[in-house]
Amino acid sequence: MSERAAPYYCPYCGEEDLRPSEEGPGAWECADCNRAFAVKFLGLLAAGFRGGASAPADTSPTHDRSEEEHR
Repeated sequence: MSERAAPYYCPYCGEEDLRPSEEGPGAWECADCNRAFAVKFLGLLAAGFRGGASAPADTSPTHDRSEEEHR
């Protein structure tokens, strides 16, 4: 596959008026917000990986009112 895949929307303003940039491979320009950005393929994810940083664990103590009512 020699053609590059085009992004459909600007990641900054969400508009669709994008053009390839002369800045290098994967570089795009948005005519609406006048920003330039690059898209880079990093690789394939491992099977079963549900990406993103994990949410911090809730370390706050749990407080159950029903236990206090029974005391």
